[in-house]
Amino acid sequence: MTTTPPSAEFHPLSLDSLENIGYSLTEMAESMPHSIAVACPRKGQPQRVASDKSIDYESITFAELERKSNQIANGLIDMGIQPGMRIALMVPPGIDFVASVFGLFKSGVVTILIDPGMGRRNMIQCLSDARPEGIFGIPLAHLARSIFFSKFPKCKHNVVINGRFPGCKNAKQFFKQTDNTSPPWVKLKRTDPAAIIFTTGSTGPPKGVLYRHQIFIEQCEQIANYFRLAPGGTDVSGFPLFALFNVAMGTTTVFPQMDPTRPADVYPPNIIDAVEQFQANQSFGSPALWNTVANYCVQHSKQLPTIERILSAGAPVPPQTLRKIKQIISPTGDTFTPYGATESLPIACNSGGVVLKETAERTERGEGTCVGKRFPKIDWQIIAIDDNPIQEICDTTPLQKGMVGELIVRGPVVSDQYVTRTDANADHKISDGDSFWHRMGDLGYLDEQDRFWFCGRKTHRVQTSQHTMFTIPCEAIINTHPQIYRSALVGLGAAGKHRPVMICEPNPEHWPTSKTNENKLLAEIKSLAGRFWQTNSIDDFLLHRSLPVDIRHNSKIFREQLRVWAEQKIGS
Repeated sequence: MTTTPPSAEFHPLSLDSLENIGYSLTEMAESMPHSIAVACPRKGQPQRVASDKSIDYESITFAELERKSNQIANGLIDMGIQPGMRIALMVPPGIDFVASVFGLFKSGVVTILIDPGMGRRNMIQCLSDARPEGIFGIPLAHLARSIFFSKFPKCKHNVVINGRFPGCKNAKQFFKQTDNTSPPWVKLKRTDPAAIIFTTGSTGPPKGVLYRHQIFIEQCEQIANYFRLAPGGTDVSGFPLFALFNVAMGTTTVFPQMDPTRPADVYPPNIIDAVEQFQANQSFGSPALWNTVANYCVQHSKQLPTIERILSAGAPVPPQTLRKIKQIISPTGDTFTPYGATESLPIACNSGGVVLKETAERTERGEGTCVGKRFPKIDWQIIAIDDNPIQEICDTTPLQKGMVGELIVRGPVVSDQYVTRTDANADHKISDGDSFWHRMGDLGYLDEQDRFWFCGRKTHRVQTSQHTMFTIPCEAIINTHPQIYRSALVGLGAAGKHRPVMICEPNPEHWPTSKTNENKLLAEIKSLAGRFWQTNSIDDFLLHRSLPVDIRHNSKIFREQLRVWAEQKIGS
């Protein structure tokens, strides 16, 4: 995306005329038809770019993408697809993925979006819970549907893309026969459902979040206008779903050669190649992805001078990662860390510049991670921690500034319900007259500048017989040790009698090569913890080669798994 200089006239993005987010592509195709909308590696490209070569990309313009998505939408309608039907999309990131999403939106269906990397069991269960009436996907997706056919009794409208499968419409042949490239203009309201998107499942089974068209529209407007983004920029996307916002805002999306389910394992030269080929001025990627890329660039004296903005979300971005990123991008560039969740995004944002100048030192001494100030249309407040459902706002206890509690939010980008695992609605929604508040499940406090300081997930707090310990402040202290990449605090035993255990992942090059070195490192970590009131009660420290993390961002630590591992190591 092109960032409008403060001195230049900025024209805010307005999608007021839209009822269906799919037609944001139509508007961009009319205003910038010949600009590249999406680029992705051609089939058969190497998984790792050679030092003397570049990845070969194919691309599609906004006008071409518009025609392709219209063809898909009209083909689906000709098949008998009706607005409101649930269709699961199972297509890998690329041109077909983006065209399919916007085609599905335009046809009026409710698109079920699944992260393929969540594992076969979770994927099948999430699909089954969402009750699709058809699948639009690659042959492998239809093979899974046929194997587990009893879980998908309503799947009658099936389309195979990039191949063939018995009993399915072949997308290439069928949509070519349709040959209708005009928008179908299916009549919808903004409040109509647009998609079901699943949470990562980092604190329980993944839940299906209902997205209405108005949520997508509000998200696009708020992101573009908050960052003063003008059409015409280029984003190297480390997270495929963000490409949908790019299209609506007139930004070129470049999908780099990478496995989107393993961003931490990205091969940095592939990202560098994509940035350089397309002179990208922005990239969206998880903290794990940019930690890997920044480490490589620093070690190999590599610069990305065209990058003015990096957006990184999914988990707190460590100050040491922010410092490395600052070294490799444009001198006038910055890192931004939008805060939110699948149910509510964006909620707040902070910049790397502000973090390193104002808050990093406080984070590293255990005061939490400052995620910044709220977006203009968001309301938030901190209430007393409660593990039970709360029906009405009058049943909450608001807390004063500086007191750690539970964050609740409301606003136009906040989803009003889960449509799978619906029992979670009672746990996460609080009624307030004609509106509602969403319980983020996050703990923290508001400071005097009305900034939220994140202290960890509610379900991850460690409750000892003396006091309650919060994960993020404690872990940030340990992470200041120069040999430690990240850490995780877990509590063994019953709540109220938790035994705190700190599990530490050293940087690979610092893994102890002997028992003597291991004991020395553990002694240093324990000494570090002893200097701070937040961590001086921890007696047990363990080393772990690679902490288990979520699929989507490779950044959220699965502390539940680590708790079991720690119990096996030292007992409860």
